[in-house]
Formats: sequence, structure tokens, C-alpha cells
Amino acid sequence: MAWRGLLSKNLKELRILLCQSSPSSSSTRTFIEKNYKDLKTLNPKLPILIRECNGIEPQLWARYEMLDFACADVSQAFDWFMVELDFGVERGVRLEGLSETQISKALEELGKVGASLKG
Repeated sequence: MAWRGLLSKNLKELRILLCQSSPSSSSTRTFIEKNYKDLKTLNPKLPILIRECNGIEPQLWARYEMLDFACADVSQAFDWFMVELDFGVERGVRLEGLSETQISKALEELGKVGASLKG
């Protein structure tokens, strides 16, 4: 899983949104419990924000510096959505119904997007 150590080179910020108690966020909570320490150790300067809110749908968001998404070629296996902002581009994926392994794969794909933007 060498890609984990490259997240700080490919992302400007990583945000995970989840509910503290809902069943739809259970895999996301477990993913954080098992992976946060490793991700932060490998990417000490990358902001990894955990946002908890009662009843929210679990989501994973990556913020990139580049604005050109035309060159991004990623898997269509996840339910992606994108937002352009003045300070970059954010891409998100809905995590409801995904397993820990699928959440990890979604994070890997978000990292690949960032790498492709640097072209």
C-alpha cells in the first residue's frame, strides 16, 4: 500500500464526514479507527479532518490544488461528485454501504486523481 505515503503529495486536504452512531457510518468509523494513525504517520503534514454530525451520510472528500479535471481518469466504481472552489477542486465519494476495503480503495482512487492533475 505504497499509495498511502503519497497522499500528502497528491492532496491538499482530506476530510471524512460521518455520523457517530448511525449504522450507515459503521464501516467508516471502523476504517478511521484502523487506518487514521497509519495515514497520519505516513502524511504528517496532510490535514486529515474528521467531521462528525448526527445523521449525516458518510462521505470522503479530497481537496486538490489544481483546477483542471479534464486529465483525471479514475474508476467509475464509486459514486463520485465534484465541486470547484476558488481555492481548488474538491472531489467526494459517498461511503454509505461500502466496506472498509472499499473505503480504502476509494481513498486510493482520490489519491490517483491528485497524481493525474500534477500530470
